[in-house]
Amino acid sequence: MTATLFIEWSTLISLVLLGVALLVSLVRIVIGPSLSDRVLALDLLAVVAMGFVGAIAVRTGLWLYLDIAIALALLGFLATVALARYILLRGARQKPAPGEGR
Repeated sequence: MTATLFIEWSTLISLVLLGVALLVSLVRIVIGPSLSDRVLALDLLAVVAMGFVGAIAVRTGLWLYLDIAIALALLGFLATVALARYILLRGARQKPAPGEGR
């Protein structure tokens, strides 16, 4: 088994497994019982997308794809922070502080 054949097979297997993870996260986004579950699934989706880009970069040998993966990581992080802040503010609006209003 040559190194090239090993890399081809390992990237193919990783792409298949990442595809399964993508489907699982999409199902969780659609049927997630709470907003927190959906946000977590969206974060997983961003990580899986980075894995796809990384595996494609290794498979094709075009390392420019890694810049795209870094941009996806930044976008996923910012989206997670924004959605966490939204959940936090939404929860603060729904619950009155102790000692306030009735």
